[in-house]
Amino acid sequence: MRKVTAQQAASLVRDGDTLLIGGSGGGHAVPDALLAALGARFSESGAPRGITALHPVGVGDGGSRGLGHLAQKGLLRRNIAGSYVNSPPIGAMALADEIEAWSLPQGALSQLMREMAAGRMGLFTKTGLHSFVDPRFGGGRQSPSAKEDLVELVTLRGEEMLFFKPYHVDIAFLRGTTADEDGNVSMEQEAVTLEMLSEAQATKRCGGIVVVQVKRMVRRGSLHPKMVKIPGILVDLVVLAPDQEQTFLTPYSPSYSGEFRVPLDDIPRLKLDARKIVARRGTLELFPGAICNLGSGIFTGIANVAAEEGCLDAICLTNEQGNIGGAPASGGEAGAAMNPDAQVDQPYQFDFYDGGGLDLAFLSFAEFDAAGNVNVSRFGGRIIGPGGFINISQNAQRVIFGGTLTAGGKPKAVAQVEQVTFSGAFARERGQPVLYVTEAAVFRLGESGPEMTEIAPGLTVEEVCGRMGFRPAIAPDLREMEARLFAEAQIGLAARIAGRPAKAQSPRLAAL
Repeated sequence: MRKVTAQQAASLVRDGDTLLIGGSGGGHAVPDALLAALGARFSESGAPRGITALHPVGVGDGGSRGLGHLAQKGLLRRNIAGSYVNSPPIGAMALADEIEAWSLPQGALSQLMREMAAGRMGLFTKTGLHSFVDPRFGGGRQSPSAKEDLVELVTLRGEEMLFFKPYHVDIAFLRGTTADEDGNVSMEQEAVTLEMLSEAQATKRCGGIVVVQVKRMVRRGSLHPKMVKIPGILVDLVVLAPDQEQTFLTPYSPSYSGEFRVPLDDIPRLKLDARKIVARRGTLELFPGAICNLGSGIFTGIANVAAEEGCLDAICLTNEQGNIGGAPASGGEAGAAMNPDAQVDQPYQFDFYDGGGLDLAFLSFAEFDAAGNVNVSRFGGRIIGPGGFINISQNAQRVIFGGTLTAGGKPKAVAQVEQVTFSGAFARERGQPVLYVTEAAVFRLGESGPEMTEIAPGLTVEEVCGRMGFRPAIAPDLREMEARLFAEAQIGLAARIAGRPAKAQSPRLAAL
């Protein structure tokens, strides 16, 4: 292991290289100093050119940081990522067809890192079937020049599956908190650990170079072996960045890293608006012990509502980046969580999700259509990507989509979505219960599409339908949404959850 500057590390990237980038969202374990150095090198010298950026999670601050450093014509040839929402400049390049662009399920890319590390053929999974990731419907392509088939449809033991191909990695930019003199790296101040170990292993198997950005260095033998996330045998270069922030918005929050817990009063109380109404209605689906995912949009407000109502500990909220328990963060901090009970590596979290471990998935929609399809990946002239949405929505026992019925006066319930990120027909085929929650009405996935089951007080069916791009079926037992959802006072969520049946246990446990 050698200690070098960010500029020296950036000088190792060659024309045409594949650069594997660790980190998540708004700065969580993002090696921003390395990316900044690479961007500056290209600005000054025009090199390297035509590289491929590979990153399982979207990385950026919505502007110039993270992948934004690489948003320079000629620097990137292609980008393969779970999400583009954190790096709009890269999405704009894809829309202009200045780069070859794919957006693939975050979970599939995360798990693929382990397959690559082990030298296996690639990843076989059902995640992505009947969505835009399915080769029959686009193969995850987000720009016209993206011609290569990165995903194949295969039949294994009589079942359709998707095969995600592996990649050759030339260099990896990763991040931790502390490195010792032998290159062992810990992540004690990070909000997430992600797949840093698998990414380092995959890179070394390819004969590539592993560069790790850290905040501090210590003498060899200083790190407890159980704290080491990336062993020194996998690390070639360490770059010291003493001013490294935990996220792009937070220099350091001990509640994100698990150093200690903050009082529930420190979790912000939401103002009463359409977004809080949707989050409140979502909480009515909770039951004691429910294991949930909150996604990264409007339903992150469920954590705030549960904290306000004093019942956060009655359920288990998770996010795909690996946090279990506590209160998942929202907005630019999405991916972190305050007061988590456990933090696991992201591939293992997706193993749990793909295996049906989620009782409830609360996910945002950008638009939903007459067939019950949901789109979050490409709309309104923007490439967003699916992130963990496809893994979560396809494999949860029950999924609840949330959003406002309109945005800027335009319907979000449309005749046909621009891109299918979730297939209503595939959900019906698998018998998966689905709800669509808005501030004006609630719908369930019926035999042919969304069926209105609840309506906000004071609204008529015609008024709601007038805000939609299609006319839904109307349930014969249509009822009003509960009035307390729309009032300033608390909704009595703690008592409501306590009064519902708890999660079923194994009959063996019930016999004890």
